[in-house]
Amino acid sequence: MKPNAESTFSNGHRGTTTLVWFKRDLRIEDHAPLLRASQEGTCVCLYVYEPELLAAPDVSATHVAFINGCLAELGEQIEALGGQLVIRRGDIVDVLSDLNRTVGFRRIRSHQETGTEVTYRRDLRVKRWAEEHNIEWIETRQHGVFRGQKDRNGWAAKWNADMSCPQTPALSGLQTISGLASTGILSTAELGLGAPPQTEVQSPGSRAALRTLHEFLHQRGEPYQKAMSSPLEGATACSRLSPYLAYGALSMRQVYQSYQRRAHELRTRKKEGEQGLGTWSRSLSSFNKRLHWNGHFTQRLESDPSIEKRPLVRAFEGIRSEAPNLEHFEAWKEGRTGYPMVDACMRFLNATGWLNFRMRSMLVSFASYHLWLPWQMTGTYLARRFLDYEPGIHYNQLQMQSGVTGINAIRIYAPTKQALDQDPEGTFIRRWVPELENLPLRWLAEPHHIDMIDRHQSGFVPGESYPLPIVEHREAVRAARDRIFAVRRTDEAKAQAQDVLKRHGSRRKRRGRH
Repeated sequence: MKPNAESTFSNGHRGTTTLVWFKRDLRIEDHAPLLRASQEGTCVCLYVYEPELLAAPDVSATHVAFINGCLAELGEQIEALGGQLVIRRGDIVDVLSDLNRTVGFRRIRSHQETGTEVTYRRDLRVKRWAEEHNIEWIETRQHGVFRGQKDRNGWAAKWNADMSCPQTPALSGLQTISGLASTGILSTAELGLGAPPQTEVQSPGSRAALRTLHEFLHQRGEPYQKAMSSPLEGATACSRLSPYLAYGALSMRQVYQSYQRRAHELRTRKKEGEQGLGTWSRSLSSFNKRLHWNGHFTQRLESDPSIEKRPLVRAFEGIRSEAPNLEHFEAWKEGRTGYPMVDACMRFLNATGWLNFRMRSMLVSFASYHLWLPWQMTGTYLARRFLDYEPGIHYNQLQMQSGVTGINAIRIYAPTKQALDQDPEGTFIRRWVPELENLPLRWLAEPHHIDMIDRHQSGFVPGESYPLPIVEHREAVRAARDRIFAVRRTDEAKAQAQDVLKRHGSRRKRRGRH
């Protein structure tokens, strides 16, 4: 049926139906809006391809292909419960108006979303429409993010309490209206996005998410604490849960409570005298911290949406205002900077949609300091490349690694040092920068320094076989530090940094400090 066609069936549920609006919560487990709707009677399960969102600069075909995989599984699960997932394409208010004319629902249920300015404006339009049509819209909190929270006071305790609440019980069935018009899943080509540029991404859906969670907590995660910094080892030792959390194939509560059960199991085994569990325990403790950080950064964006576009410390506004070097930008995007670790990481990300945290930080640091590119510019590209793009985490990290928060240490990563520390055998660089695969290990981090003997033996020619560094490390870092600290030391920046600390700084007490 065409998406806006009027259904011809007789509707005996007009004015009594609840509409469940799926957005970034593509699951049936621990899904409070769906459970409540099922308890209230007849419901309509809806997902909408929204042209305004699809056209946003931070959305890519890779994201939508992953969403489609989640939708396919979600649709099967809803059908198994006796229901139907209705999929439409169009402006959300137009879709709601059409469905309301057909069905006449009395309320909308959805999860709260902390997204970009585009999704925020969209939600305001839905709110106005619902009010005008006397339809109740009930939004349920997700991921431990609290609306109206203006600072961090009390947030951690609220997050812990929220994550410790029982998960919603499993659904036994759904009563939905049959025969509603639905486009079904539309390919990225049909949506005008073309083919996904990344083909080595993780499998979508809740089943893959739960399998990934179990494998991490019980098999892969033991070396997590030490291995997470390496792009090579981190690919298996890291949880790899981020895309499932980003699109709601898993809830944060599911992850946190699974962690708690596993940590309790390890503590019990240790009390009973079992040896050799220390590495597991330390790794799970590190993982727990990062679950909290997920909520912390998303809460920041919820409390201060301007983080998407403006620096937390306004004194840094315009610090990178001069025309960016577009040749440098292109070289950074394509992995042609002449710094092997930077290039290997970017090529790996461009292929897989994932990169470990430290190397993400290095990519942003290199772009922001060495190349002096605006974080808004590089951030848009990375948003499209990160399969697990989550705005709250993304924009906070961009600002932190660009030195404009005022409250975080200035971290400028040295690409050569990162290569030596995180890829000491050169395995990762050789895999993703094959131009260097025949170089002796001693030159792999800085191939432009290769001596004449090894040039002759390997056939490697700096600048021809592989680019020369597009900037000189020490010179670029010195200039960046001077410019950043020239602003950071001003009274204006210091005062604004204190305000940022008051509103967004962690309330956790530091050990050994008084």
